[in-house]
Amino acid sequence: MEEVIDRLRELNEPVPVPLELPDEDTLVEIQEQILIHLPFELREYLLKASDVVYGHLEPVTASDPHSHTYLPDVTARAWHEGLPRYLVPLCEDRGRYYAVDPEGQVLLWEDGEINEDQQWDSVWHWIDEVWLEGA
Repeated sequence: MEEVIDRLRELNEPVPVPLELPDEDTLVEIQEQILIHLPFELREYLLKASDVVYGHLEPVTASDPHSHTYLPDVTARAWHEGLPRYLVPLCEDRGRYYAVDPEGQVLLWEDGEINEDQQWDSVWHWIDEVWLEGA
């Protein structure tokens, strides 16, 4: 995990209005808003690296309710589009959603179903193999 965070920090792109990292209280508020517990590694990502901007993928964020990547808003859209409610979206990509299951595994949901061929053991594996390598 620390190696992935270090790589993210190295690749972080400057933006006019940088994102901020949330605190634990903010994540508790978000859980109350979406009525689901955030998987551990998703919480870790949000607390330690969700301020990174890199490449074309834009994973969810938790500190700015006005951001188009704000987790409660992305969750509402994803669930409205049919993402199963036990999944928490990690990243929307052209109508597809990478989402985290309760055990922390990342799944790809596209065309109304989970793509069984596209799964990652954790948020950190997804960041390393999809976000960083695919950018």
